[in-house]
Amino acid sequence: MSRIGKHPIPVPAGVEVKIEEGNKVTVKGPKGELSQSFSSRVNIEQEDGHITVSRDSDDREARSLHGLTRTLINNMVVGVHTGFAKKLEIVGVGYRAALKGKNLEMQLGYSHPVVVEPKEGISFEVPNQTTIIVHGIDKQQVGQVAADIRAWRAPEPYKGKGIRYSGENVRRKLGKAAG
Repeated sequence: MSRIGKHPIPVPAGVEVKIEEGNKVTVKGPKGELSQSFSSRVNIEQEDGHITVSRDSDDREARSLHGLTRTLINNMVVGVHTGFAKKLEIVGVGYRAALKGKNLEMQLGYSHPVVVEPKEGISFEVPNQTTIIVHGIDKQQVGQVAADIRAWRAPEPYKGKGIRYSGENVRRKLGKAAG
């Protein structure tokens, strides 16, 4: 039995879950609405404030889909209720970020500013020049947008300059003078 898949998903107050034909799950909450279709190898049921996920057989594919489906549905419920955020830090002399309307404008050592337009359902927050927070209700989309921003100037190992996730440990290398 999947250790993750067997746990029931609590549905908080204010969140509405609809399970339709073909295992299509739609979750509505105060932050928005998400929907996704899942494999027919798992059974999704809703009863008295909880969602349970079970599988039809015990083969390898069904076991892997069991935990995955439960986690994806839980992320949908948490996303529409509280949302997700990913925090990025900018390290480097002259590197900074600012909001221009809804767009994120960054100075990253290039000859031009880097402008990132938010996708639908994504918003940016810049509390100071070296911190960027990506907000959204879809956990996968928030992570992808944060990874795209980080890819503009990934942290380099010699001086540690670049964009890194909050709490990320950048392994530093010694320069050639260390020989």
